[in-house]
Amino acid sequence: MVTAGPTFEPLDAVRRLTNFSTGRLGSELANFLAARGHEVALFIGQLATYRGQRQAREVETFTTTADLRLRLRALAGQPVEAVFHAAAVSDFTFGKIFRRSAQGELSETKSGKISTREGTLLAELVPTPKIIAELRPWFPAARIVAWKYEVEGDRPGVVCLAEKQIAECHTDACVANGPAYGPGFGLVRAGGECSHLSDSDALFEALEKLITNIR
Repeated sequence: MVTAGPTFEPLDAVRRLTNFSTGRLGSELANFLAARGHEVALFIGQLATYRGQRQAREVETFTTTADLRLRLRALAGQPVEAVFHAAAVSDFTFGKIFRRSAQGELSETKSGKISTREGTLLAELVPTPKIIAELRPWFPAARIVAWKYEVEGDRPGVVCLAEKQIAECHTDACVANGPAYGPGFGLVRAGGECSHLSDSDALFEALEKLITNIR
């Protein structure tokens, strides 16, 4: 199973909060694994902009974080060999929306399409459930790999965060990347081992080895 692309969270019926994610890396990982003979299910965000080929045996499109969570939970207990959770899951969803009057008073507002005539708005951002923390109970026998994308800090700091995620979520590995990590990817394993991989091709090769080592 591979997840890819962004989730989104609705402000109202026409506006959304989402992440900058094309879905390309996860889609190409799914293609790579399929070409190597694996039976792949790809879960791709509806707002993913990457339009390359999708060669997975099964392709499902998800919308919100809650939608992706329900789709994965529905497969709990299935004989899944590996889960590569590369989706850019929104960390926040909207809570209450408030309109601020000229006098500074706040009042909650609700509408299918909030009008700009409402003036200045204040929106609560509520943390979404951490899907990565639920994958191990759902797929106890699977190899589980997550991603840690960071924009601030340095490479050792990102690797440290990846190690923390592995320990807290009981995953097998974490892919560290983003501006804080720098060019390439770091494949961090339980126990603190980190392998630097210069490009996506090298990353995909290393990730497949995590599967073949099961056999």
